[in-house]
Order: sequence, then C-alpha cells, then structure tokens
Amino acid sequence: MAGMQVLFEHAAGYVLFGVKEFEETGMLLPEVEASVTDLAKFNSIVHLTGFAPFKTGANALENMNAVSEGIATEDLQLFLDTNLPSKRKKVVLGVSEPKLGAAISEALGVKCQHTGAVPEILRGIRLHVHNMVKGFTLVNSGKAQLGLGHSYSRAKVKFNVNKSDNMIIQSIALLDQLDKDVNTFSMRIREWYSYHFPELVKIVPNNYMYARCTQLIRNRKEMTEEIIPQLEEILMDSAKAQAIYEASKSSMGMDISPLDLINIDMFAKRVVALSEYRTSLQNYLKEKMGAVAPNLGELVGDTVAARLISHAGSLTNLAKYPASTVQILGAEKALFRALKTRGNTPKYGLLFHSTFIGRAGAKNKGRISRYLANKCSIASRIDCFSETTNTVFGEKLREQVEERLKFYETGEIPRKNAEVMKEAMDESVLVEAKSEKKKKKKKKNKSENGENGDTTLDMSQVEDAEEPKKKKKKRKHLDEVNGDSTMELNDTQEEATPKKKKKKNKELEMEYGE
Repeated sequence: MAGMQVLFEHAAGYVLFGVKEFEETGMLLPEVEASVTDLAKFNSIVHLTGFAPFKTGANALENMNAVSEGIATEDLQLFLDTNLPSKRKKVVLGVSEPKLGAAISEALGVKCQHTGAVPEILRGIRLHVHNMVKGFTLVNSGKAQLGLGHSYSRAKVKFNVNKSDNMIIQSIALLDQLDKDVNTFSMRIREWYSYHFPELVKIVPNNYMYARCTQLIRNRKEMTEEIIPQLEEILMDSAKAQAIYEASKSSMGMDISPLDLINIDMFAKRVVALSEYRTSLQNYLKEKMGAVAPNLGELVGDTVAARLISHAGSLTNLAKYPASTVQILGAEKALFRALKTRGNTPKYGLLFHSTFIGRAGAKNKGRISRYLANKCSIASRIDCFSETTNTVFGEKLREQVEERLKFYETGEIPRKNAEVMKEAMDESVLVEAKSEKKKKKKKKNKSENGENGDTTLDMSQVEDAEEPKKKKKKRKHLDEVNGDSTMELNDTQEEATPKKKKKKNKELEMEYGE
C-alpha cells in the first residue's frame, strides 16, 4: 500500500502531514468530507510529519511568491528531502497546485497528486493546523496570515505589469467628464453674459475663446480701441476683434451691475481653468498611451485606444479578446437587443469614432470596421506581450487599413499581410538597434563626462595649489639671476667710469696746458 504525504503551505512555514490508509479514504470520499470538521476523526486520518518555520518575513514572502508561480524553492526542496521517506517511489505527495507538483516531481522525483481526496484533506488541515502543530495557536496563525497577506498583496500590486493601465482608464474617464462639464458651463456662461452682450455669441462660437473674451471685455460700454489688440491675441483674427468692438457700440443688450459682472468674471475664470486643464490632461494621456500601448494609439488614435482599454478593463483583457469582440465593444446593448428581436447586429461600437469608418462609404463601413478590429487586436497583443515598445507595427497596420480603404474605393489590390509584417519586423529590429546604440552613447558620454569632470577638477585644484609654489621658485631664480647680473653690470660700470674720466682729464690738460 502506497504511503501518502500532504504538503501544506502556511504563512508561518511548510508543514508535511502523513495520511493513514489513503486508498480506503480515497474510496470513501463522502466520509472524508464528513470527518474534516471533527478534529478527533480528522486526527485518526492525518498525523503531523514535519514542520519548517520561515526564518523572516521576507523569506516567507519569497517562498509564497514562488509557490504562487509554481516554483520549488531551495527551502522547500530541503524540507521535503529531509522529511519524506527514503523509498520515494512508493510515496505520493499531495499538493494544492498542479504547477507546484510538476516542479517538485522534476526536482525530487516524487509523484505528486492534486485531485481526489487531496483537496478535502487540505481543507481539514487548513481548519485544524493550529491544533495539530505544537506551540502553535489560533492567534499566532491569524497574525502570521494577516501579515503575510498584506505583504503579498503589496508585492503583487507593486510588481503588476499592467499598473499603468489604471492611469489610462482614470484619465480617459476624467477627460470624458471634463468634456461634459466644460460644455455645460460654457452654455451657462453664454446664456448669462448674453443678457448684457448678445452679439458676442455669433461672433465667437468657440467656448474657450468666448470665456476669455468675457473676462477681457466685462462691461461692453467701457470697451475702448485699446482692447482690440488683446482680442486679436485671443481670437487670432483681426476681423473678428474689430467686429466685436463695432458690435459693442450698437448692442441691444441690457445694462448690468458691477456685482453681476464680478460673478460672471469669476465663473469665466473657472471655465477657462477647466479648459486649460483638459488640454494638459490630453497631453498626459498621449504620453501614457505612448508608453503603454504605442501601436494601438498609432493605429486608431490615443483617445479611441484609451476608450477600448477602459472598456475592456485592462490592456491584457483587450489583448485576450477576439477581433469580433473588439469590433462591437461599446455596443453591447444594441447587440443583445438585436439578438432578442432577431434584427441586424451592430457593425461597430467604440471604433465608430475612428477616422477610417467616417471616411469609408456607407456600403463599406461594416467591412472596414471588421478589418480595423482585426488590426486593433493584433496591435493590442503586440503592445501587451512585447518586451520593447515602438510604433513600427502600428504604422504598418495603419498603412494596411489605408490600402484597404483604397481597395474598396478604386479596386487597387493591397499588399499581403505577410509582406507587411516582414517589413515591420525588419524595421523594428533596426529601431531597437538604433535605440540601443543611443543608450550606449549616452552611457559613454555620461561616464566620460563624469571622469573628465573629476580629472579636470583635480588638475585645476593641483594647478591652483602648485601655481604659487612654481611662481615663487621662478621669482627667486629670476631675482638671483637678475641680482647677479645687475651686480656685475654695476661693478663693471663703476670700474669703467673712472678710467674714462682719467683719459678725458688727461686730454683736456694736454690741450689747455699746451
């Protein structure tokens, strides 16, 4: 009769239990289920074989991460090697995860099982483990599980590959909300200020420019020609600025009090600030899409791509969807209504906002949406599962959609998908090579600049320190040389002058004497 051992991974350490009469208990699975809740009956089936506590919390977290990924760590292998019987061919090890069982069987050559009575036995161990291990209480078990649970969840959230998707989802939701709010507030300020200056609505249809003009003009009766250049800066049109000035002189609007103007001005400032924040949020979304899903953003645009990711829940979920699901994302109500009433199913959902469908003819909208959904699924999978990110594949897929549009319009045969993907692979290899070269150059420049900077500083310090010493030495040497030479010259001059004087005196005496 083969022996049965069950491995249980607790927050405090690894625990190994032996199972008595496994074959009979396996046959009588209902009785095993009934005996799980009763500790006395469960002790008659299961007995403790070994317990190895974790050394530290970091060690526990490392082992639990390995167990969740199906990896047999060195601690686990050592524990099983010391506690399993010597005749391992006759031993069957019960585990909770099949991946972990495969890793253990490869490392130690032990037959592993995760079906049959093993799940029920593990359920009983999980329920009674604090009573079966000596020196282990329910309070200690709960504290260990709580601490490890917090650290494990933090590690999973920290190392989540798709954590940037959450930022895209939140930013696109906020962008949609801002669009609604800015439109609502702009309509309110138009109605409010139109009581005083109704002609401004027709001249300035843009909401952001209208709010800025409202801030600048305030009371139309006090408007002068000096404001016209400022209006030209806002509107970027001199004709409209002149039209506003002329309309203010003959406006049919009512007079307005200073207090009302103050409130309108405050509200206009809020609308302008919201509009400016919307543009900055759009730029932020563009940067995020360039980092997370550059190919999908290049294919259908950043806004549509972000809406697809938001509707799917994450980039991974979008990559797992087939092209038929991507095509009707956002049109679920219409789809179920069509299925219920046996009508025509929708041709597109969120992809309707793409420029390709708007450019296609009425007959070809369904075809191009199906083709675009196919390319979107390819782009999302490339973005999700590729290690390096670039926009080469997105550009090539966009070219394919353009060629398909031409084919529907003119009948020009597009290129085959295999040719385009081969070109994209070659270009992506070149782009990666160039990026690696740039990174290497940057590293070299940084290292060289750092080294040269240090050496120049050191040399300059040395030169600064050595300059006064060298100068002193040179000055002393020159002083000595110059001093000796001057002394010699002075001596020679003193010696030379009396001889000349004597010769001259003798000559004079000879002349006057004669």
